[in-house]
Amino acid sequence: MGMFTLAWILVSTLIVSMISLIGIFFLSLKEKLLSKLSLILVSFASGTLLGGAFLHLIPESLVTFNENVFVAILLGIIVFFLLEKFLWRHCHERECPVHTFAYLNLFGDGIHNFIDGLIIAASFITSVPLGVTTTLAVVSHEIPQEIGDFGILVYGGFSKTRALFYNFLSALIAVVAAVFTYFFFSYLPDMGYLLAFAAGGFIYIATSDLIPELHKETKTFSSVVQFALLVVGILLMWSLRRMGG
Repeated sequence: MGMFTLAWILVSTLIVSMISLIGIFFLSLKEKLLSKLSLILVSFASGTLLGGAFLHLIPESLVTFNENVFVAILLGIIVFFLLEKFLWRHCHERECPVHTFAYLNLFGDGIHNFIDGLIIAASFITSVPLGVTTTLAVVSHEIPQEIGDFGILVYGGFSKTRALFYNFLSALIAVVAAVFTYFFFSYLPDMGYLLAFAAGGFIYIATSDLIPELHKETKTFSSVVQFALLVVGILLMWSLRRMGG
């Protein structure tokens, strides 16, 4: 390993982090239109979270983590439940303008970004071509996920600029994780546990928070659109999984 490898790692993770700014394309929209669009994005995000958990994170963790994967998934669900209970109580007492699921999504996305940083750095340490391939794979699944994340934050009560800012901060965790991996690669344990834990968090956010929000819409046409976008989100993650082998 050398400075050349570290440079590759830093550039690649910064590129991945910049994808979180994709929400900038929505900044010019009027609040009323963005409010309607954000609910649509929540449908899409529900699909990408479930697809990401069941089609990406869990299969990857099963490669090396075996039967303990399901313990880690369960732990992820429990921890996210406890976090939401604490956040709900805190916000209930202080009347927070932001819904708890927005904070939960930032936390879960932070874990996901941390894992991405670990994977990218580990790939470049193995070889530059493998690192480039891994970075492209991460970029492909980050684009739809970051669009959905922006929608979740706005729908949850963040302003457009705050949603963009906090989403970018969460994405920068990948850079921190990559640098950490570069210097402490030989001391790192198997990543299967983290992958499964993140999957549990994604499953909890999608099923406990986002999908119930979608049920508040009762109009037939809107419900059909929501269902279609949820399925599109899942199918997109499935196609990315197939492309990545």
